[in-house]
Amino acid sequence: MTKKKILSLILACMFVIIAAAGCGKKNNTGDEATQAGETSVESTEAGNSQNTEKPDKSSGKNINGTILQCFAWSFNTISESMEDIAHAGYAAIQTSPANECIVGGNGGMELMGQGKWYYHYQPTDWKIGNYQLGTKEEFKAMCEKAHSYGIKVIVDVVPNHTTGDESAVSQDLINAVGGIDKLYHSTGKKDITDYADRAQCTLYSQGGLYDVNTENKAFQDYFIEYLNECIACGADGFRYDTAKHIGLEDDPKDTGVSENNFWKRVITEIDNADNIFNYGEVLQGDNERIADYIDTIGAATASSYGYKLRTAIKSAKMDAGDLKDYAVGSRDASTVTWVESHDTYTGEESTSLTDEDIKLGWAFLAARENGNALFFARPYGSSADNMWGAMNRIGVAGSYLYKDATVAAANLFNKAVTGESEKLSNPDNDTSVIMVERGNKGLVVVNSDSSDKQINCEVSLADGKYVNRADNSTEYTVDGGKITGTIPARSAIILCNDGYEEYGTLPEVKIEDGTSCIFYEDSIQVTLKASNADSAAYSLNGGAETAYTDGDKIEIKAGSDNTATLRLTAKSGNNQTVMTYVFTHKTTNSSGTKIYFQKPAAWANTVNAYVYDESSSEVKENAAWPGVAMTDEGNGLYSYVLENDWNAALVIFNDGSNQCPGMMEPGFTIENNKKYTEE
Repeated sequence: MTKKKILSLILACMFVIIAAAGCGKKNNTGDEATQAGETSVESTEAGNSQNTEKPDKSSGKNINGTILQCFAWSFNTISESMEDIAHAGYAAIQTSPANECIVGGNGGMELMGQGKWYYHYQPTDWKIGNYQLGTKEEFKAMCEKAHSYGIKVIVDVVPNHTTGDESAVSQDLINAVGGIDKLYHSTGKKDITDYADRAQCTLYSQGGLYDVNTENKAFQDYFIEYLNECIACGADGFRYDTAKHIGLEDDPKDTGVSENNFWKRVITEIDNADNIFNYGEVLQGDNERIADYIDTIGAATASSYGYKLRTAIKSAKMDAGDLKDYAVGSRDASTVTWVESHDTYTGEESTSLTDEDIKLGWAFLAARENGNALFFARPYGSSADNMWGAMNRIGVAGSYLYKDATVAAANLFNKAVTGESEKLSNPDNDTSVIMVERGNKGLVVVNSDSSDKQINCEVSLADGKYVNRADNSTEYTVDGGKITGTIPARSAIILCNDGYEEYGTLPEVKIEDGTSCIFYEDSIQVTLKASNADSAAYSLNGGAETAYTDGDKIEIKAGSDNTATLRLTAKSGNNQTVMTYVFTHKTTNSSGTKIYFQKPAAWANTVNAYVYDESSSEVKENAAWPGVAMTDEGNGLYSYVLENDWNAALVIFNDGSNQCPGMMEPGFTIENNKKYTEE
């Protein structure tokens, strides 16, 4: 099986078929026009009247605002980014899984390549700390830092399955649950073929990841200990990965199981249970029972809504009646919504979205009354053509888009209008423009069209002058209950005065935009940038800080491990911003490079070399799997010569059935005249 096929299988099965995000049925049951020349949909749910008291911000249960998904960021990176996160208006952060996990790719730290981001979704034990994200002590320090800024911490947890490498599973875990056979369902190593079959969905494995017997009381006790360990360190909530694959109370039971009580126990028997925010990943489609999961867990992802919103943005048809419905029945308030998720991004469903698309979607989504909007932080320097980014690195901070002015303004708006009822409308029946009003405190207008739009319509917003919070300059006036003005093409206006908490401008540090942190020469010249700062400094590989000014250039060379770490710091008054970059030196492989492989005795006599390079979004191959037949040099030794130049070539040797390195492992790096063996 090829690396690409392996990855495709894991992503498709492990995250429950990404395409299912769009399988929910549309429900265009929004009210018809209530004003002349304007379609409008108002909230009618009980308890959503204007000026209700804001929820208590002191408990994790009440996360009053938006969530930042710190995708594959280390605990230390989240800690040093906390001031930026707070200034951008987020109420909570969500970490990647903190549990012990499979060490794959020879311990490599690439998001894709020598290492994989999804390894931390392959538990080997449920204890805090792993080689990709950090230690228990670093996790605890991160929680303390978050709380000092009033930010809640949500931890992604993965109780449904372990890695498919049984030998890597912790002996402590095996002993605690009563043996390896009691760790898994009786069908837990048999792959799902029908996701609509609830027995298969909840009792079978996905993509070779073995399905845990979550009904085993000993496992439940062990997992609850892990949750309590997280809570003791400062966790305020949990996101349950692949939640729809863990049975509800009335779902089919495994042989010998008397009660499906996993959810009841983990929701009610954990420490501080009444104040913990829980939600489940329940990708819609295929008999997923999302309403029942919401009733059981407390909240769930609204994946179909994300698909609907992305489609609306790309087509510039943001119909208020269509976009009102979250497709979760009457449970709109108990949802976690997104423009995109790590599943849709890594599955290349939403990768083509531009930063502009995301900002438009986020301005609308964060303005809405119900649910908690989650912002997925893409990899740093990523694009549709380079989805893993300029660093392709686990542990570092993502794209700066999470703190963009429009994104931050939408977050702060969300906080300011908590408790206010919503009204969605398309001014002048123009579905390329959508307005979200929140009582008489604020409104957001999104223009998804490629041309400017004029608005002249009645609004509930109090009369007065308002500056667009997204650009902090353009002024709009509401007079006599009417707003008039121009909404620039592909932009959002965010208007709110009462209760809007405005933060000062933070200093900014970065390397010059467009700089790749992967280089092939002996060194790389990097331009350092700083703005809004009293001072700026850099350090290399943990060394002493050196002051710099905007535009200074430095030369970076990789160390013995082929990496170099650059840390930039800027200060302005009491405020500080930190950004860390990891540069990686890679060896090019020129045409004519020759490699050798010593065939294991049990292999067939035809040995292939599958050479590939996945350092960019477009995977380069020497041929489709199984690659190109190698030359038999005699005595079990085979050779292969590269016919083209390669930047970051990897090789997998195989005979069509066996392969080296093994499945789910990246290929060997290629070195001229090197002899590779199975050992």
